Amino acid sequence: MAAAAGFSLARRLRAGETVYTGWCAIPSPVVAELIAREGFVAITLDQQHGLYDIATTATAIVHVHAAGAAPIVRIPLGDFAVASRVLDFGAEGVIAPMINTPADARMFVAASKYPPLGERSWGPHRAMALTGITDQKVYLRDANESVLTFAMIETRAALGNVDAIAATPGIDALFVGPSDLSIALTDGATLDPHSPAVEEALERIVAAANKAGKIAGLYCINAERALACAKRGFRFLAVGSDQGFLRAGTAAQVKALRG
Repeated sequence: MAAAAGFSLARRLRAGETVYTGWCAIPSPVVAELIAREGFVAITLDQQHGLYDIATTATAIVHVHAAGAAPIVRIPLGDFAVASRVLDFGAEGVIAPMINTPADARMFVAASKYPPLGERSWGPHRAMALTGITDQKVYLRDANESVLTFAMIETRAALGNVDAIAATPGIDALFVGPSDLSIALTDGATLDPHSPAVEEALERIVAAANKAGKIAGLYCINAERALACAKRGFRFLAVGSDQGFLRAGTAAQVKALRG
């Protein structure tokens, strides 16, 4: 079954496209909209380490939709109830941190997918309005294919269970948090998201996603890293952050002023 017409993220990824997402931690819907209008086809709103709360997330989802991009939300650690809420608000994807076991994956799916895959409760009225779906039966029929679940792989346990997590029905993608993974793989000794150990783990994660017919995703510090990792099989790549864009743009102007 294809994704519903109002859901561009699922349509792009299921068609084999590589999707680059802007990453927003500053809780300003206008900032998220501006980044989308500059050309990102997806925008991720970060509730885990960013400053987005429920109210700013709900508003930013509207702004991102208005800019023609797909809104995605990274929810707080272990708070799967938020997954249901942001999907009802109109998010097209949910990224869940620290999915370490198949049991974690199943709990994530339970909150994000309707039966028979999960146990998501009915109430997507805002999502239907934003995506232009007027028939509730159509939304219910298409929702499980149209909204995407991204299970974060960022610990030793997750890496050990990566094949089982990827194979969990209702998990659509694996998403790597390379900084946390580097900390986990060195037992807290080092923060190096580009270390040889992380690079090796990335190959395992892409292989697991491919084996299960799922999507591999990764957070990248910049466009150069994202383009390089796309060539390795990652098809959903976060690029930088709103904070980084703001600092880099400001620094360039100040440097020019100072000569």
